[in-house]
Amino acid sequence: VLFMSAMFLAAPGARAQSADAADQDAGQTARPQAIEYSDAYETRAKIHRIASWATLPLLGTEAILGQNLYNDPQSHESSYRGAHIAVGTAITGLFVAQTATGLWNLVDSWKDPNHKTLRRLHSIMMLGADAGFVAAYGTAPGGRNLVTFDQQKSTHRTIVFTSMGVATASYLLIDRK
Repeated sequence: VLFMSAMFLAAPGARAQSADAADQDAGQTARPQAIEYSDAYETRAKIHRIASWATLPLLGTEAILGQNLYNDPQSHESSYRGAHIAVGTAITGLFVAQTATGLWNLVDSWKDPNHKTLRRLHSIMMLGADAGFVAAYGTAPGGRNLVTFDQQKSTHRTIVFTSMGVATASYLLIDRK
């Protein structure tokens, strides 16, 4: 016992190397390395989380306002239109903040093996939702031609609800981490 204790005290690196070799021989992977993140990373992550949770009720509000406009035959002149645009603008601002903080932290965490697939899937889904919201803005009904207006509002609604669904699924996916 004294011999073994002296061996461990004299060469702690040898013990770690032999333990790692034994793990590899047993078919196990090496122990994960600690990843250290900066305070800026943590601040961006906090901003990202707060903006994410603030967006969810706005998405619900926007869905209700949009549905009221969709069902209103005079929606191009409705008072809900201004509120719909205001809430949509707030959502856009939060999405810009989330995209900036999320991408920056994704770059900083690129080599972190913990939850790597989950982080990348979340990022791809959110970038897809971002693209969907840009497309929704581009398909927002306008003008006075009511036939085109009805077609535009249907396309707009489909794109918006798809983007909202992808964003919400992505929030819930990453929140489980």
